Amino acid sequence: MSWRDGIALALRSIRRRPARTVLTILAVALGSGLLVALVAIAQVADTQVIGQLGKGGPTSAITVLPAAATSAQLGSDSAQSGQPNPITAETVRTISRASAVSSIQTVISQAVIVVPPPLGQSIPNFLGEDPDRGLARTFFDNLIGVDLNSAGNLPITLLAGRLPTPGSMSEVAVTAGYLDHVGVDVKHPDRVLGNVIEIGAPQVTDASAGSVRSRWTRAAITGVVAQNAGSGNLLATQELASADRAWQLDGVDGSSIGLPLPPSPYAGLIVVADSLSDVHQVRAEITTLGFANSAPEHLVASTQRYLHVVDIVLGAIGTIALVIAVLGIANALLAAVRERRQEIGILKAIGARDGDILRWFLTEAFLCGGIGGILGTLFGLGAVAITAQVVDTYLVGQGLASVSLGGVPILTAMVGVFGSVLLSLLAAAWPALRAARLPAREAVGAL
Repeated sequence: MSWRDGIALALRSIRRRPARTVLTILAVALGSGLLVALVAIAQVADTQVIGQLGKGGPTSAITVLPAAATSAQLGSDSAQSGQPNPITAETVRTISRASAVSSIQTVISQAVIVVPPPLGQSIPNFLGEDPDRGLARTFFDNLIGVDLNSAGNLPITLLAGRLPTPGSMSEVAVTAGYLDHVGVDVKHPDRVLGNVIEIGAPQVTDASAGSVRSRWTRAAITGVVAQNAGSGNLLATQELASADRAWQLDGVDGSSIGLPLPPSPYAGLIVVADSLSDVHQVRAEITTLGFANSAPEHLVASTQRYLHVVDIVLGAIGTIALVIAVLGIANALLAAVRERRQEIGILKAIGARDGDILRWFLTEAFLCGGIGGILGTLFGLGAVAITAQVVDTYLVGQGLASVSLGGVPILTAMVGVFGSVLLSLLAAAWPALRAARLPAREAVGAL
């Protein structure tokens, strides 16, 4: 008996018992689909969850503050700061030369006055809301300036719209804090996109007389972000923040009226280590230089351990489902051996060998496992897509950054198909061997 004959026999057997075959294939499809879906969600979710701990930036990012580090710094994820310690250009050069440092980004924070739209109609004082027209009042805030050419290395998550164009002097992004100022629901961040605001950088000309003048810039809101680069609700290019900073520095110190000159050229640094395993070493070098810093290294390590447990549980659930399906294949083939004793006897009587009978049953198992594996993998990928949409809708509805569950690893999909085939063949091995070793006289005697 050739392979073609074996396949023909297997197909005929499948057609003769369509209900049992369909149920067997569906059992395999359900098991493999559940396995693929759970493993894919676990794998992709791990990456997304760890990524969110980095606030949108690399998980190996370290935030450096213009303050001296205390002795407890390395034992804590958060910054343990002491006296002010300015971050200068020399500081940047020194840290960039440290081992295991991949990149370093400077952050400028500039105090500004923000006039929300409609321009020309806002109330000039800073207290309360307009009782008659319900308009948001002018308010003080900080403008955070960063190099948007390297936004991928910054703790910034885009919630709506887009980031300002690198180098732009007339575009800003805002945070949920700005939405709260102007009375916009955080669930609908797109409502502020395209709005034009006025930004005033103060310059104290005479502190004793309380004389202050401002440099005004009109900027369009291009996006809504969640950011951890600095303490402020406006995100802009370094060019815009630097121009406002230079304007303020041309004045005098206004500490007596609440407008002091910036004590440090930079409000912070975002230092990216080569890998998560290098974060502690880089933090130690920064601490030795005398600067407070923060990084979620302990939190990431703890989260990874817990996520690994979740991976094991989800994978075990999918594996159990697939094993149950495989047992169904074994049961179906054992029943088939009993039902086909006559056929087996006739085939052996006309010269079929044990290997031919074995090939027949294994081919049938291969077809059921292969078809079930393919259908199950497609089902699993569809379940991942639906889950991603549900999760994304929920997060956006809560005013949080969306999480993508797309990009299922090809290896996971291949495991779903080939794993189903392999387990199906293993499940069919005993029934197939039993059928192959059935004596012809005994099988024919059942006629």
